[in-house]
Amino acid sequence: MRLLSWNIQWCRGIDGRVDPARIVRVAKELADFDVACFQEVAMNFAPLAGSSGEDQVALLRERLPGYQVFFGYGVDVPDDSGGRRRFGNVLVSRLPVRRVMRHSLPWPADPDKPSMPRIAIEAVIEAPFGPLRVTTTHLEYYSELQRAAQVERLRELHAEACIRVAATPSVRYPSGPFAPLGSATSAIVTGDLNLPPQDPMYARMQAPFEGGVPRLLDAWSLANPGTAHPPSFRLHGREHGDAPYCCDFVFVSEDLGPRVRAVRIDGETQASDHQPVVVEFA
Repeated sequence: MRLLSWNIQWCRGIDGRVDPARIVRVAKELADFDVACFQEVAMNFAPLAGSSGEDQVALLRERLPGYQVFFGYGVDVPDDSGGRRRFGNVLVSRLPVRRVMRHSLPWPADPDKPSMPRIAIEAVIEAPFGPLRVTTTHLEYYSELQRAAQVERLRELHAEACIRVAATPSVRYPSGPFAPLGSATSAIVTGDLNLPPQDPMYARMQAPFEGGVPRLLDAWSLANPGTAHPPSFRLHGREHGDAPYCCDFVFVSEDLGPRVRAVRIDGETQASDHQPVVVEFA
């Protein structure tokens, strides 16, 4: 199984051009992916630089036949014509998908810091090696307080899902919204965490859990032990600062560690201000 995670900056490249078709083309050239996680996807957001207000979710879906496309948005505001502007993350899969969930992440007040509502979108996917929870997210850039709260919630969501799998309900419904569609303890959490590997919250993501819940581990470090993360941000553009660093990660549950065959961060493409991460699982 191949997974790609990429902050696509509303499909805006270093050249300033918004081009969803280019994003899909580059992603396919990088990997024949089974699952893709895209952060910073916009719908009807003309005020964003380079955008004409295009529905990027529809354009991605149109260019990805054979894949299911799921959108989770934290920002949902009116536009000038009475419609809605939405901004969030997209999860794409050509493998069968069971339950899909959209989780609001904490947004504690942090005066004088620009911020926006954030979400995580989760899907239970039928991987070749069994059911797998895939979650993608994009944490707050400006507020350390909010990022820390969001990391804690991601950990809580993983623990809750694992405990739910272990629990056997006393009453079962064969159909309807109460019907059990299954989950999994095996998990992948991907996205732009907006923090470097030396940040304490990077270590916190990988901290042990109580009650036998499997840890989340950085796939890059599993596949490339002792090797520093290549930069995934500010590599080609300097709009947000001069020093390149890695802030885009793929974490896997401990049981998936032996299946991580290769992880690479593509440093060539300039189709976004972030670089894509590709993980191959055995």
